[in-house]
Amino acid sequence: MAQYDYLVVGAGLFGAIFAHEANKRGKKVLVIDKRDHVAGNIYTKEVEGINVHVYGAHIFHTSNEEVWNYVNQFAKFNRYTNSPIAYYKGQVYNMPFNMNTFSKLWPEVRTPAEAKAKIEAERAKVAVENPKNLEEQALSLGGKEIYEIFVKGYTQKQWGRPCTELPAFIIKRLPFRFTYDNNYFNDDYQGIPIGGYTQIVEKMLDGIEVRLNTDFLENREEYENIADKIVYTGMIDQYYNYKLGTLEYRSLRFETEVLDEENFQGNAVVNYEEYEIPYTRIIEHKHFEFGTQPKTVITREYPATWHKGDEPYYAMNDDKNNALYAQYKKLADDEGKVIFGGRLGLYKYFDMDDTVAAALHCVKKELGE
Repeated sequence: MAQYDYLVVGAGLFGAIFAHEANKRGKKVLVIDKRDHVAGNIYTKEVEGINVHVYGAHIFHTSNEEVWNYVNQFAKFNRYTNSPIAYYKGQVYNMPFNMNTFSKLWPEVRTPAEAKAKIEAERAKVAVENPKNLEEQALSLGGKEIYEIFVKGYTQKQWGRPCTELPAFIIKRLPFRFTYDNNYFNDDYQGIPIGGYTQIVEKMLDGIEVRLNTDFLENREEYENIADKIVYTGMIDQYYNYKLGTLEYRSLRFETEVLDEENFQGNAVVNYEEYEIPYTRIIEHKHFEFGTQPKTVITREYPATWHKGDEPYYAMNDDKNNALYAQYKKLADDEGKVIFGGRLGLYKYFDMDDTVAAALHCVKKELGE
């Protein structure tokens, strides 16, 4: 007989929710993680009294009331509103594209009607019918100036390919807003947990056996039959030893430093749009919780080409990779013992609210209400 009902591989948000709900239903659960901490990529740690988002900025936002109520069981959220700044060649612009952006970009533009007319005129200059790649798609949506300043360099850094080699569907639309509103998200609920994200996962895993610094793939013989079922939140292709082929990912590299000053950039997130600047953004963590500490902590975020052994962050969801993922999913469905979850297990970009919703759906499907 197996020692546990469920082995959960990965102590991130998806794995922690599944483990918490299974434990509530009387199931015996073991959670393992190869890192030395729980909470996966939402892990926060305190530095100089500031909760640092170790793996990049995480801003919780959702319009799903069930998801919002669920996470609020584990932490109190503040009223933080994501209003990033875009930096390009010495100028700063508000994001997302709104009337503040347009009036800065085109000083003659003051009203929504003028902004709409200007964008239409810019689009008409480069009219592209049936865009075949991301560059053509972006030009057709916003014209050359918006593309050159806000899309081209940042996107090429993010994906590691020229925009002419990226599929058009990556940018289905450009979110133009014709109000003076810098709120990046339109969701009903938004905020940062006061005291950071790690506490949320710690509370979820309270009373559950957790083993850190434990790599399932290196201890496969020991862990494969330790439970009746496995919930696996790592890379699905790696779980199957890449036997159908290797899925592509993008990686990230973070440079974090403590600065002996109170306020470095005046905003939590500043995006750097120029291709020549190697990082995509600088995060100043104290602004997520309206901090007044005497020092500050900043993180530069560098996109990186992923190689086997690197930390994967984003799935490359083009047609080729999605087709390969579908083959792995069929393999998993046919096998039946392993439940794949999270960004890597489902090979899909998830925001945190998507992860919570997917985990709760998985719980209902597997364990019932």
